Amino acid sequence: MDRVGRACALFPLAVIVLFALMDFAAGPRGVVLGLVVIGPLLAASITGCGLTTAYGVLAFVVAVLLGFYDGQYSPENWPIQAVRLFGVAIGAVIARAACETRVQREARLRQLGADAAAADARASEAERAASFAEALQRDLLASPPRVAGADLAVRYLPAGEYVRIGGDWYDAFPSVGGGTMLVVGDVAGHDGRATLTMTEVRNVLRGIAQVLPSSPAAVLRALDRALHGLGRRTLATVVLAELTTQQDGSGGVFRWSNARHPPPLLICDDGVVRWLEHEPDLLLGVDPAVSRADHRSTLGPGDTVVVFTDGLVEHRGRSIDEGMHVVRSAAMAAADRSVEGLCDALLDCLDDDRTDDVALLVVRIRSTSVHVGAGRSMR
Repeated sequence: MDRVGRACALFPLAVIVLFALMDFAAGPRGVVLGLVVIGPLLAASITGCGLTTAYGVLAFVVAVLLGFYDGQYSPENWPIQAVRLFGVAIGAVIARAACETRVQREARLRQLGADAAAADARASEAERAASFAEALQRDLLASPPRVAGADLAVRYLPAGEYVRIGGDWYDAFPSVGGGTMLVVGDVAGHDGRATLTMTEVRNVLRGIAQVLPSSPAAVLRALDRALHGLGRRTLATVVLAELTTQQDGSGGVFRWSNARHPPPLLICDDGVVRWLEHEPDLLLGVDPAVSRADHRSTLGPGDTVVVFTDGLVEHRGRSIDEGMHVVRSAAMAAADRSVEGLCDALLDCLDDDRTDDVALLVVRIRSTSVHVGAGRSMR
């Protein structure tokens, strides 16, 4: 106990001594002995329960002794003295009860303070982890490489202000066959673990695609088997595509496989907008032995393909079909924009209170015709 604590502990004693002295000074006829109860009541507010009890006993003993000095045990004064002593005793009990209440309240406040400090520490640690995961995700989702004969734009938006990371990703890299592999995927989850899992899936997919010169469906089958063999219990939807463009600028081929992902959207240069819909295969992480299919679409100059995660079409209060209709309408309205402008127009469809992150990839076959407006060709 420090000096201030010792002084506080002795202060109720000083009060009891003060009123005892006042009783002596007042003489036998000046009875102020009942005021000693102020001592334990004061102790209840500044000391512990043990000292408060001790001061209550001391106050009662002092009041009994002062009663002899004041001549309060005569037959005519005894009833009044008994009331005084009873008041001192009741005051001591009240002081003890009040002290217990105060001590319990202070203990709760200390516990609340400790819990708040621990929560702040956890929040700070979570913030650091989230910042690390966000930096990692931003680094992974850097600008993709240039695609020969095509324009490429990408976007990533987290779910909201407080959930800045997730499992959505896009990727683009050269394929073994001379084209460009395009990837848009979504690993289940919206936290740092989802980001780390996404990183692993992305890197394994890249590695397989570099050593397995095969179709997108074969690469996804190999990826599913690899994740199963590594013991990674994760679910993911993916569109994996290989874009091959003609050197003479006459168009290209978009070949893809869909693992339970929203279908790509094709925006033709002549204004036709349609979904590249086929029955999607099973998502990754369920059955590594499941068969997967390739699909193929021939693209002409100026044709655009949009691939995105479901965060673009899933919104509260409306169905996915309604969300896909909104996206298709926005794509039609912004079809004459550049790929960057088209990305911005599609993201304008999002609600402010969205609960899912969004990865978006837009690729357009470069046209050799004379361009007008914001990026569409005139034939």
